[in-house]
Amino acid sequence: MAIVLFDNAQRNYLQPFIATKAIAALRFGIITIAERWALRTNQQVFIHTNHYLQSLYPLLEEGDHVWVDASIMPTENLLDRILSLQIGEALANERGLIAGRTNAPSHTFNPKESLQWFQNIYDVLDVECIQYPQQLFHWNDKMIREDFAYLTKNKTSQPINHSNQVINAQAIFLEDNVTLDFCTLNASTGPIYIAKDAVIMEGSMLRGPLVIGKNSLVKMGSKFYGATTIGPNCVVGGEIKNVVFQGHSNKAHDGYLGDSVIGEWCNFGAGSSNSNVKNTGGDVKIWNAGANAFVSGGQKCGVLMGDYSRVAINSSVNTGSFIGVCCNVFGAGLLPTKIPNFTWGTLAEYDLEKAYTDINNWKQMKHQSLTDAEIGILKHIFEAR
Repeated sequence: MAIVLFDNAQRNYLQPFIATKAIAALRFGIITIAERWALRTNQQVFIHTNHYLQSLYPLLEEGDHVWVDASIMPTENLLDRILSLQIGEALANERGLIAGRTNAPSHTFNPKESLQWFQNIYDVLDVECIQYPQQLFHWNDKMIREDFAYLTKNKTSQPINHSNQVINAQAIFLEDNVTLDFCTLNASTGPIYIAKDAVIMEGSMLRGPLVIGKNSLVKMGSKFYGATTIGPNCVVGGEIKNVVFQGHSNKAHDGYLGDSVIGEWCNFGAGSSNSNVKNTGGDVKIWNAGANAFVSGGQKCGVLMGDYSRVAINSSVNTGSFIGVCCNVFGAGLLPTKIPNFTWGTLAEYDLEKAYTDINNWKQMKHQSLTDAEIGILKHIFEAR
């Protein structure tokens, strides 16, 4: 038996991030959603998503499996109910299937008609799910704390070099081969987790809850605080507050970034900053592609930036900004709050073949290259605009 995390019928509300990946591949807290389910269930986890994305993930072998809405938060009570399901049983609410156990063939699964697979369906009310992308930074504090407790249980951190100033060392965990000298680490406000091969340059001030991902580089004199997740293979610096970086992205220089979610293979030019609060202090509205409308982002909401997008040096990113997939953004003054996929500047179209070349140039800086699967996905997104 395995856990199959499926994209629900409301997945489009999580644009721009689900344009290039399954919901289960989204990162917040310390790990991705799929990794969290594997950690908490001790089961093999598979991902079921839109056809044009499915090649990114291992194929599911047919058999007796538990299908789970990938947007659901795995609380202890819900996990117990899900893992005790028998074949033909399911949990559901007004949104549809929450989880169900079946041996039906996977190619027949349709998230809009998923309940037809099951004979016994039980209502479940106490369920939290990710409906909007801004929830990734809204809930990041909670998830860092929960992930930290699971990932560090019965494990011992690598020692912290005596050159660092440390507050609440028991809430700091270093994986192997972390470089960390002459920095300040304050875990009195939440845990700090630094993954394998990360490098924290001298003079950095780190305040929990905070995650520095595998092989990421933190530049000198950086100021990071609550609650922030830097995914793997990022280069980051300046002032960062309550931001989730999915991975492989850069904000290497001075400038402020707050209350935001940044996709993979993104870049912020030197001196770029974003606004996260309106001058009035009122509710921030941000574009949602699924709703086809501006929705509430809360009192503080910065930028949602899709994969492969970049902003030029000294960019002024407006409050509540939506930047789609594969945008090369530049312009004077405050940038627009809605920038669609494949935008060049703020209005023109980004040529698809040039986009491939530019993305490959950026990936080569991190010793990677654009894959055939990525090219197919980008072509699909470009043609679907």
